[in-house]
Amino acid sequence: MTVEKTSVLVLDAAEPMQLAEFYAALFDAEIRVGSDPDFIEIIGHGGVHLAMRRDHGYAPPSWPRPENSQQSHLRILVGRGDLDAAEREVVGLGAMPLDTNNRRGHHEERLYSDPSGHSFSLAVSPAPAG
Repeated sequence: MTVEKTSVLVLDAAEPMQLAEFYAALFDAEIRVGSDPDFIEIIGHGGVHLAMRRDHGYAPPSWPRPENSQQSHLRILVGRGDLDAAEREVVGLGAMPLDTNNRRGHHEERLYSDPSGHSFSLAVSPAPAG
């Protein structure tokens, strides 16, 4: 018997609704609050499913400083030629650019922190195989 499974990435935050509003605006997603107001989900088109959970002792990650490792980050794929527009959008919504001082390649990936300090990247989507 195979059990159907799905997954959701949960981000801790001091103010989960504020973080949910950021990602809902970014992904044009719906905010869902269930019976636990400290756990908020966003469901968007194209399979986007994130959740935010209140952590009363939350401290933002300090990555990319070398003394702390990056635990995880969200990689948001955009079309070739859309990276600058996507950057304007995320910064307009409240994201902060992160400078890692080690950019390599064609700069087809840019790093940011969301309003709660979680790192995420905008990256050019790979060309479809074929």
